[in-house]
Amino acid sequence: MPAIRETRGDVPNLKQHPHRDASGGPALKRALTTPLLYFFILGDVLGAGVYVLVGQIAADSGGAVWLPLVVALLLALLTAASYAELATKYPRAGGASHYATRAFGPFTGFVAGFCMLAAGIVSVAALARGFGGDYLSAFVTLPVGLVAVLFLAGLALVNARGIKESTRANVVATVVEVGGLLVIVVLGAWLLLRGDGDPGRLTDLGTPGKGAAAAVLSGAVLAYYSFVGFETSVNVAEETRDPRRSYPRALFGALATAGAVYVLVGVAASAAVPTGRLAESSGPLLEVVKEAGGVPTWLFSAVALVAVANGALLTGIMSSRLAYGMARDGLLPAVLTKVLPGRRTPWAAIAVTTALAALLALTGDVATLASTLVLLLLVVFLVVNAAVLVLRRDPGEAGHFRAPTVLPVLGAASCVLLATQVEARVWLRGLLVLAVGAVLAAVTAAKHGRHSGAGPTAAGPSRVGMRD
Repeated sequence: MPAIRETRGDVPNLKQHPHRDASGGPALKRALTTPLLYFFILGDVLGAGVYVLVGQIAADSGGAVWLPLVVALLLALLTAASYAELATKYPRAGGASHYATRAFGPFTGFVAGFCMLAAGIVSVAALARGFGGDYLSAFVTLPVGLVAVLFLAGLALVNARGIKESTRANVVATVVEVGGLLVIVVLGAWLLLRGDGDPGRLTDLGTPGKGAAAAVLSGAVLAYYSFVGFETSVNVAEETRDPRRSYPRALFGALATAGAVYVLVGVAASAAVPTGRLAESSGPLLEVVKEAGGVPTWLFSAVALVAVANGALLTGIMSSRLAYGMARDGLLPAVLTKVLPGRRTPWAAIAVTTALAALLALTGDVATLASTLVLLLLVVFLVVNAAVLVLRRDPGEAGHFRAPTVLPVLGAASCVLLATQVEARVWLRGLLVLAVGAVLAAVTAAKHGRHSGAGPTAAGPSRVGMRD
């Protein structure tokens, strides 16, 4: 029977084996510095969602759009603390799947990874179709399907070229995104100064069908999705030069920056544009530009396209690294662990996840799955918060970030609270995806059992230590 030993964070000895991981397999290149990781997380959080989300929040909560954004930020920080602990304790590609496998075994690990993978691929497909939609039509009209496929192929090439090149492109795109949002903040302030806005809307909370508390919670569910990009970053912790030092700083710094920008954008949009008009618009921030004047609408459309492309690139990076990590843990076919010899990027995982995203984009059925993303992520976050507490039995490497115990407990409770606000029809679709994941997980667990020829302890990863 193969020996099982407890590892210390699965960090390879880079001086002796710079191109191998802890299990002896090919390692990903450690190229990310703290600033690059900060911009990676910030770029993913400040994604395309904010350009359409403000109007939906206004429809659910009223004019005080900023308040659900603040609540969502606080709830996201709870789970972010759990991710900071696990990412610095086990800096490996695979993220939530890897943590769940260590804590609860391969079945739960597969389900968590499957939920993240499904959410990531659908998100990339939706963004690809969004790139070929109304914003692009401000410049040229082309078939959405053709644009989506070419768009995804281009992103795959950037992804395969290298994590450093991908994140450098992200830095430029993130600066453009933040610049566009700051333009909205400035335009909102200019409208108020010239007397055209209405600051009274900033305290207008509730809708005809919802009281103040219910409106805040309902709006927070939507706003929560705008902050969840942070979880993708754990899949590049293995490619970070010093994850134990860099990851917490980059994570909390990026979330604080994104929260401040979102709140300012919410204040500007709500004060500048009547709530009803904001709620009815599919491009609510464009309404602020139209109301203020002085900025060409085509220019803002270009900024939105950059935001969409950046969000798709970062989510594509996450999906490919997650598939690579799950394959390395034995939860997906081993072919997905293949990396380019020179670039040391997971080309097989990139190719497969891109192909699946392209298939979804071409079918046009993305909209029926997109609304399940929040629910799937809440399932993942619940597992991650629980895994933090279970894995406290493993001391890991000295010096990793440790969250106060109350934070993962509150994080798990917040996931349950937000899940109660998800509509029944979304639950039905989400449960279908979970059922598929559970079936595949059972098949994978049975395969592990047959290959081990032993009991559950020997069948793959232990609940605290991983088998080499």
